[in-house]
Amino acid sequence: MSQEITSDLKKRMIAALDVVHKDFSGLRTGRASPSLLESVTVDAYGNRMHINQVGNISVPEPRLLTVHVWDESLAPAVEKAIREAGLGLNPSTAGTVIRVPLPELSEERRKELVKVAGKYAEQGRIAIRNIRRDGMDQVKTMEKDGHVSKDDSHRLSDEIQKATDEFIKKVDEALSHKEKEILHV
Repeated sequence: MSQEITSDLKKRMIAALDVVHKDFSGLRTGRASPSLLESVTVDAYGNRMHINQVGNISVPEPRLLTVHVWDESLAPAVEKAIREAGLGLNPSTAGTVIRVPLPELSEERRKELVKVAGKYAEQGRIAIRNIRRDGMDQVKTMEKDGHVSKDDSHRLSDEIQKATDEFIKKVDEALSHKEKEILHV
């Protein structure tokens, strides 16, 4: 029973860490990457859809992204969504192809991106701490109901805290790596 709790919590913490990595992949570092546009949502067919659900994103050049929209009528909506995504990009449309040149990052923009990365990391740390709290609550409930002894309860709590510290350290390492990547000119 106790192994089930810790393995479940670790799976949830891995998922929270994966979200942080996914968020970081959307931050621009001066190189074109399709993941930069994956978080952009478009008003299409009366719904909000991710950009990769309405077209293909490709990288023909190191500082250029292209989006090949499958339905030409959506091209203006995709262009507008990219422009308003807060990524500092200025797309241009030619038929079903939207070209998104990546401008050189200014020092000021790099610092802003580092702050955004810090917010993503903090959201990840909060998610991991919430998972820890859920685990601690489960352990207390099990102890109160007599399913585990006081010693087992303390051992489980220590395991949960150790896992929490491990995953928060991984988030901090990922943040440190991303900051270096962003600030590298």
